[in-house]
Amino acid sequence: MQEEVANMSVGPGNKPGKKGVARLLAAANYSKQGLVAAWRNEEAFRQEVIGTCLVVPLALWAGETPAERAILIAVVMFVLPIELINSAIEATVDRIGAEKHPLAKIAKDTGSAAVAVGLFAAFLVWCCILIPKLPL
Repeated sequence: MQEEVANMSVGPGNKPGKKGVARLLAAANYSKQGLVAAWRNEEAFRQEVIGTCLVVPLALWAGETPAERAILIAVVMFVLPIELINSAIEATVDRIGAEKHPLAKIAKDTGSAAVAVGLFAAFLVWCCILIPKLPL
């Protein structure tokens, strides 16, 4: 019996739970629940979704090639998962405790910095693509 236990491989592929299509459907449902929770509870996420909805048509109009359009849209959309991760960090830290702790501050500030870096990267890419097109 001990040999059987010792020979069993333990790893991500051997996790208990749903497998195959059932796992994919469950994961899609969890993702939907996460998006709904972020929309309901995170003003920054709502603002970034609305901003994305506003600039995607601009990207389609301003980009001259399919590659430019894709880049302009992608850099803006990449801010959304960064914001979702930041929200997850904040929720986890808040769940652990409400007292102020230096490590909790670092976690929250670092998540916020990730969003800021993503927004700055999007701004730079838009500037690099659009400024040369301005009639200066």
